Amino acid sequence: MTNPVSLEDTVEFAENPEPRCACVLLLDTSGSMQGEAISALNTGLASFKQDLNKDPLASRRVEVAIVTFDNEVKVVQDFVTADQFQPPTLTAQGQTHMGTAIIKALDLVQARKATYRQNGVAYYRPWIFLITDGEPQGEPEHIIQQASQRLKTDESNKRVAFFAVGVENANLATLGEIVVRTPVKLAGLNFVEMFVWLSKSMEAVSHSRTNEQIALPPPGWTSV
Repeated sequence: MTNPVSLEDTVEFAENPEPRCACVLLLDTSGSMQGEAISALNTGLASFKQDLNKDPLASRRVEVAIVTFDNEVKVVQDFVTADQFQPPTLTAQGQTHMGTAIIKALDLVQARKATYRQNGVAYYRPWIFLITDGEPQGEPEHIIQQASQRLKTDESNKRVAFFAVGVENANLATLGEIVVRTPVKLAGLNFVEMFVWLSKSMEAVSHSRTNEQIALPPPGWTSV
């Protein structure tokens, strides 16, 4: 099924025909993130916007979308270029519907790539960046298996690059079974450092050619 070409997209791509580098932030807003964690995450999002916009090319090439997951999976921000991105203020409650969220993020990326193709816009391999302090809960097991299987297929076909970051008490072993790349652990609540790294990585990608392999800056925000 092809998406209808929206006038808004047509105008956007006519005004800014730069190749696009899509990045979905897949953020855990379940109850265990309440307090310091969600507050640090909100500060990190603000720094992500600020940092990306220091680079004029990245601000026109990087597109950001945000999907949150607790008992509900919500697209709180559909794809916009970094210069248009307004970080939301997130709150935390409920359980961790991670499998449903991963499928939603992959669908979002697939639809966005179709829009790029319809408008003749080149694009880089999209990134999905998952941040969680737990493990899937409150969902049927088959949803989690389906998410994991789809993720493995999309990664092996180079449709997406999926990164998982565990915060505080995240179950990295369970995460590791779902995703392809080894999940990394955030040191403390270093969200600002992590988002600055993400923005530097996105800048590096946005300055490269669309099919070029690039070396990413070392992540100084992880704990071993």
